[in-house]
Amino acid sequence: MNSSDTLIEAQIKLLQPSNISHADVEQILAASYTKSHDYADIYIQHTEQESWVLENGIIKDGGYSISRGGGIRSIKDDLTGFSYTDDITVTSLMRAANLARTTANNQENTKILLQQKGEAASCYTTNSPLNSITNAEKLDLLQYIDTSARKKDARIKQVIASLTSSHEIIFIASTDGEFAADIRPMVRLYINVIAEQNGKKEQGSYGGGGRFTYEHLIERGSIDSYINEAVRQATLNLEAREAPAGQLTVVLGSGWPGVLLHEAIGHGLEGDFIRKATSAFTGKIGERVADAAVTVVDNGTLENRRGSLTIDDEGMPTQCTTLIENGILTSYMYDKHNARLQGVSSTGNGRRQSYAHLPMPRMTNTYMLAGNYSPDEIIESVDHGFYAANFGGGQVDITSGKFVFTASEAYMIKHGKITYPVKGATLIGNGPDVLTHVSMVGNDLNLDEGVGTCGKEGQNVPVCVGQPTIKVDNLTIGGTSELDA
Repeated sequence: MNSSDTLIEAQIKLLQPSNISHADVEQILAASYTKSHDYADIYIQHTEQESWVLENGIIKDGGYSISRGGGIRSIKDDLTGFSYTDDITVTSLMRAANLARTTANNQENTKILLQQKGEAASCYTTNSPLNSITNAEKLDLLQYIDTSARKKDARIKQVIASLTSSHEIIFIASTDGEFAADIRPMVRLYINVIAEQNGKKEQGSYGGGGRFTYEHLIERGSIDSYINEAVRQATLNLEAREAPAGQLTVVLGSGWPGVLLHEAIGHGLEGDFIRKATSAFTGKIGERVADAAVTVVDNGTLENRRGSLTIDDEGMPTQCTTLIENGILTSYMYDKHNARLQGVSSTGNGRRQSYAHLPMPRMTNTYMLAGNYSPDEIIESVDHGFYAANFGGGQVDITSGKFVFTASEAYMIKHGKITYPVKGATLIGNGPDVLTHVSMVGNDLNLDEGVGTCGKEGQNVPVCVGQPTIKVDNLTIGGTSELDA
């Protein structure tokens, strides 16, 4: 479906049921905007969501919800007026527009004339995943996961599997004179298992998803690979030793370990932190911030990916923005508001959790490009080090760049070979500093399977992360045992 067809469908489902015409949208926008304003927009959204949770063979939770509403934003300089309503009618939206206009003096409104925004290449289907398979088939899938995981290894004692999906329709119009729409599917499957041996318990988890239907998730053969990986991680940790503490050369695996890049570096390149000068990367465009082997992009145009968007939540087509090129900082990520205040253009990174939230600069699919070394060559170059194959959670201070991340799967490296697994390890460092210590970049770029959710200022949005295998010289490992001599 092209963007014109998407716009027609969005208007049919969002505006026509309440008899909201094209002229009504123009009048609502005009009510939120005066000659002293810089910008105003309207964001209307309809979202259907469902979730299923199976625990130890029993469906413990199931839910279905519909969320509808509209948000009106009015901007004057660096002040923003915002109001929202869950009633999509001309009366309610007009009331919200008048409330949002309080950032400026009560002057005569300016007439707004809208035209359709240019075509944007679609990144995903517009079909709803909620009805792509039957509820019985969804429950059968969860039961299959439980049975299959237990058959993989007798030590698996507990299985929790969750299946969620959503179908979102949005309509955006702004005082730039343009309007646009998008229809966004999303599916996510997550599996958590607990293994027990001799009274010792360890867990493993894995999953994936993206902007497609349940049918696509099943057809691409992901289910068994997710089960296998969750079981493998849990049983591996039963044999793991306690991680050491100290300074080591660290190898980060490909794929999900890119979450460190997202958190420790990516957030510091978002335009609001740059404008407020609270980021460690403020004012460093054109400067070397990483080894020459490091190139980092934010790309919202990848097909079917969890962080992809045909248009962002301000109606801008997403793009591939090169943030760091060959170690040189080249760009930041901007929404319209922060871009206007900085005198630059939006990069299509304006995102919001829902109509009840303000948009802000956010990442989409953020990853490091591949280098020239094979993963084996990187491991062989390390005489004594630490290999973090997979990550758990972490914390980052955007201002300083300092981070702490937990390694959910890790090993020691000795004489160029991966040896025994370790657990309880944390990686401690500084994002900008880590980039300068990347000495080898692998040729095995992978993106995560599609489970990432990014939180910022109380808003959560789906994202994707990734990287190839990389070698970082001298990173601090937090553990409970001593380093081998």
